[in-house]
Amino acid sequence: MSPLGVPELVVLTDQLLAPVPGGTGRYTRELAAALAATAPDGWTVTGVVARCADPSAAQIDGVEGPRMLPVPRPVLARLWQRGVPLWPGGDAVHAPTPLAPTVVKRGRTLVATVHDTVPWTHPETLTPHGAQWHRTMVSRLVRKAHGIVVPTAAVAKELAEYAPGSAHVQVIGHGVTAALAVQPPDADAVARRLALPPRYVLAVGTLEPRKGIDVLIEAMGLPDAPDLPVLLVGATGWGNVDVSSERVRLLGALTDAELAVVLHRATVLAVPSLAEGFGLPLLEAMAAGVPVVHSDVPALVEVADGAGVTARIGDPKSLVVALRTVTDDPAAARAASDRGRQRASRFTWRRAAESVWTAHLGLGTHGYAIRR
Repeated sequence: MSPLGVPELVVLTDQLLAPVPGGTGRYTRELAAALAATAPDGWTVTGVVARCADPSAAQIDGVEGPRMLPVPRPVLARLWQRGVPLWPGGDAVHAPTPLAPTVVKRGRTLVATVHDTVPWTHPETLTPHGAQWHRTMVSRLVRKAHGIVVPTAAVAKELAEYAPGSAHVQVIGHGVTAALAVQPPDADAVARRLALPPRYVLAVGTLEPRKGIDVLIEAMGLPDAPDLPVLLVGATGWGNVDVSSERVRLLGALTDAELAVVLHRATVLAVPSLAEGFGLPLLEAMAAGVPVVHSDVPALVEVADGAGVTARIGDPKSLVVALRTVTDDPAAARAASDRGRQRASRFTWRRAAESVWTAHLGLGTHGYAIRR
């Protein structure tokens, strides 16, 4: 129970305090806010983070807290990996990442989100420590947690192969951030400040090896590549991804308002990833009516469901062909835009939150109606 004596769902929001929160950071913020907006009557939603000097980055509208645990993130990660029974409070806990307790307090419930199986399928795209930690934590969570949320059926299938367990696995997709759905009123001024060209290929995501940015850069250097500049949006992650090219501009991390402008004005979004569990930028671009070209990673194929144009994983020549399908043919681009909008309309954070609440309430806490 919360200090007020009402049922409490704790959401572990520490990912928002990471040096590079990435896509899982956006997932954490959006899902937590939607969980608060759809909370059953009588429930409260509270964010919980590891001990830190400034938890303000983990403040979320509608979510209580953040409340701090007694140890910092590196210690917390080791304690939970070793099975130390440090419960973060609450009647139910949702972990948006594998940073979660692996011992559940009696009478409480735990559901965790596992975003992908990259630690098994592509460990070389993570640090050795990161790959090992994630394999350990996910393997324990599928045995110890009451439920596991995955973003796609592709991840569910792979998880059953690499980390089988007793937890109920449920596929719950992501949503589209409201701030990215439309351009802000000062969009033209933002475009001038960012010096956006009239047409460009866009890629969005943390710069790390598995995003396939090197494949995109190689593709755009081929003689038959579209004669367009490439804009890269995202913070620099690990792996020292080389983005040096006269056709490439690195915009770095942007605010949601800036990203909305860059996204809506793109000629095409390229998602050449080597591995993904969902591909949130792909969904956001489709919602904005931007044609999408993506690698044939199973999760991306599942999310796009035919709305995008596919290229073979790691194949620059195939990527060029896919890009030119929409950059050279306005009719094909309009058709891809229409397909994308229709497909993206099926994904909302409210729908995701309602499904997560159903997962938690189905674990033994009954008699509550989800706010709709």
